[in-house]
Amino acid sequence: MFEQAFKNIDDVLWKEAGCTTELDYTEQTSWLLFLKYLDGLEQDKAMEAKLEGKKYSFILDKDYRWDSWAAPKGKDGKLDHNQAQTGDDLRDFVNLKLFPYLHGFKQKASGPNTIEYKIGEIFGEIKNKIQSGYNLREIIDHIDELRFHSQREKHELSHLYEAKIKNMGNAGRNGGEYYTPRPLIRAMVQVVKPKLGERIYDGACGSAGFLCESFDYLKSKGNLTTKDLTTL
Repeated sequence: MFEQAFKNIDDVLWKEAGCTTELDYTEQTSWLLFLKYLDGLEQDKAMEAKLEGKKYSFILDKDYRWDSWAAPKGKDGKLDHNQAQTGDDLRDFVNLKLFPYLHGFKQKASGPNTIEYKIGEIFGEIKNKIQSGYNLREIIDHIDELRFHSQREKHELSHLYEAKIKNMGNAGRNGGEYYTPRPLIRAMVQVVKPKLGERIYDGACGSAGFLCESFDYLKSKGNLTTKDLTTL
């Protein structure tokens, strides 16, 4: 699912004059994937809060959430083409409203360890290089079809991301210099032998390979209680 979507997105980015390397492809795919994933995370938290009789406070204002600007849906659950922006309107919204709004989180955050600060930091460092609003609409439509609910889906995304990071080494910069192959990661995890309840730190987290493999290693031990799984 993810592999075909990434290929389709790369095919669209190939048509963009501002996207000439694997580094550009990865960067532009990343900020859109991040906002899609963040929206899914917030929706899950809102549902959990509702089931507990509580109210969830969304990080993003309604106009800047994925399901408002990127992929508004009709009652049938399909994209509402009357509400979904495209062309110059979509490009201008992203460049003139969305990015400045997200970058502003850095100043509003209560501290550097908050997700708000991280959002502001991310969108202060990158810019949208997709200058055709029609290409941007096509890419958004591909990304909106992706789901991140199951562990299998998350692992597939991680593996594909690692392939992109590795390919970045061909971009004329050192983007892929620190890529660590999965077999080596597994060997390192087996040597370290993490234990349930210990904090696992991936200091140079790119595609979260160390975290994913540590998760699999601990889960493979079996006989985990419900409490153990929550801890994991």
